Amino acid sequence: MGYIFHQQPVNYINSINTQNFDENALEVFKYQYANNAIYGAYVDALKVDPKTVINVEQIPFIPISFFKTHKVVCGSFRDAKRIFRSSTTTGDTPSEHYIQSLDLYDHILMHGFEQFYGRPEDYVIMALLPSYLERNDASLVYMAEKLINASKNAESGFYLDEFQQIFEKLKHFETIGQTVLLLGVTFALLDFVDQYQVPLTNTIVMETGGMKGRRKEMIREDVHRHIQNALGVSKVHSEYGMTELLSQAYSKGDGIFQPMNTMKLFTRNINDPFEINSSGSGCLNIIDLANIHSCSFIATDDIGQIYQDGSFEVLGRADSSALRGCNLMVL
Repeated sequence: MGYIFHQQPVNYINSINTQNFDENALEVFKYQYANNAIYGAYVDALKVDPKTVINVEQIPFIPISFFKTHKVVCGSFRDAKRIFRSSTTTGDTPSEHYIQSLDLYDHILMHGFEQFYGRPEDYVIMALLPSYLERNDASLVYMAEKLINASKNAESGFYLDEFQQIFEKLKHFETIGQTVLLLGVTFALLDFVDQYQVPLTNTIVMETGGMKGRRKEMIREDVHRHIQNALGVSKVHSEYGMTELLSQAYSKGDGIFQPMNTMKLFTRNINDPFEINSSGSGCLNIIDLANIHSCSFIATDDIGQIYQDGSFEVLGRADSSALRGCNLMVL
């Protein structure tokens, strides 16, 4: 399997499906235990014998905070093609994700988008990401840029606060029947609809989260209702991704996300981080098999609900007290 990971990663990703996901996850676990020094040390610190791990629920998940304090990579590659960093508040340490293969990242991105939305060429893609555009290391900006380029439409592009221009273009696209994807960080979408209202029937509005102190915090239902009322859309879509992941999940409404075929989610008990369940509520653990050069088994800080069909909701973020069972080791 190591040969496939390093030499044929795209073929490996394309081969993953519901039937073979767990088998692949166990192979990736063995590979990353042997080749990722940080992850291997974490597994050893938990006194887990890899030979005894025979189902995915037994695989240890590293706390996502490790991406802030360690270089989480398989092997010791020094020439990362890209380093994605998370946004931070003042004084906070960003997470860093070292990307060995941008070709693999690009393939995963398009693979996931096409799984849920079809070809990017069918859309005008307008990205309203003002705060993220100030940084050149945000994975969300890279993702949006790739989708914009893949759309091959001269009207696709990034926008800061050109709300009048966005308004006029959306009206024009409605007139000619052009399908649009308006992808925006939450506070920017709210700023836009506070100033402009236009009924949209050919536009998908997708929010990516993020208030970052720019507006008063609102629950998802209120955010979506506000956007729906201003733009006349029946649903507000959402994208779930993070710096530490390569795969994405998408919601086509009501905050219910469907993961792409390289992802699987579990919940962990807030009071016992080693109690893992495939459904129910708790902190979210994610297997991302696209993270073959990093770590595929991540215990996030998100609290969510997982349903029997594998779809999930994100209900909020855990505070430090809820995460007390995670930080078990200092390397």
